[in-house]
Amino acid sequence: MRLEVLLSTMNLNKKDLNKMNITSKCTVINQTNKEGYTKYKNFDIYSYNEKGLSRSRNRGLEKVTGDIIILCDDDVVYNKDYEKNIINEFMNNPKADVIFFNIDNPFRMKKINKKNKRLHFYNSLKYGSVNIAFKRKCIKNIRFNELFGAGSKYSNGEDSLFIKDLIKNKYKLYSSNKYIAKISDSNSTWFNGFDEKYFFDKGALFTALNYRFRKLLMLQYLLRHKYVLTDYKINDAYKIMKKGSIDYIYEKD
Repeated sequence: MRLEVLLSTMNLNKKDLNKMNITSKCTVINQTNKEGYTKYKNFDIYSYNEKGLSRSRNRGLEKVTGDIIILCDDDVVYNKDYEKNIINEFMNNPKADVIFFNIDNPFRMKKINKKNKRLHFYNSLKYGSVNIAFKRKCIKNIRFNELFGAGSKYSNGEDSLFIKDLIKNKYKLYSSNKYIAKISDSNSTWFNGFDEKYFFDKGALFTALNYRFRKLLMLQYLLRHKYVLTDYKINDAYKIMKKGSIDYIYEKD
């Protein structure tokens, strides 16, 4: 069983790759002002003159050849035993198509797995892309939605939509309590506070996740996450989310 890392980055400095402790094969999608391919140690580097995290991920999904794929951003530093731990978890759980691992992230609160268990739609959408390891067969008919993610029209949510599609295609998702990496940088490429753009994009995301229950999803989010209402009343934030929802409906069609 071969593990491969899929790294999305911009304006790559090859020296930075050495800091990430990637020992397995790695496919790098580098968004920059030129195009081309180069080989550097265990890294296959493909450069494209374009932008958008989801577009980068999709480029990489066309290139990877490993049995198990993990997604990576350029602020991730892998633990020395990450490769062994990931492969062992899949070997020990042959039913698993996708496994979500722990990432040590002291800068932002993220879901932490305390035990290994089966995941479903209701408890899987809190994970980020870098938590995901999946069998390559899973991406046969699945790609990231290029309307979502850093550098796209809607600034985030591409990971949740990817997970939704994995579930829709009936792949089996599990959690693992193993830590495989840490985040080395607290800077976000998309989050600029709980502003109008934030709520607008959330409205689009909830509509993409479930059109039928989009209004309920928006309301429950605002009621359960009142900390986001720093500058807006709940009714005003909801109105902005509805605008994002309508915008996505027209954009999709």
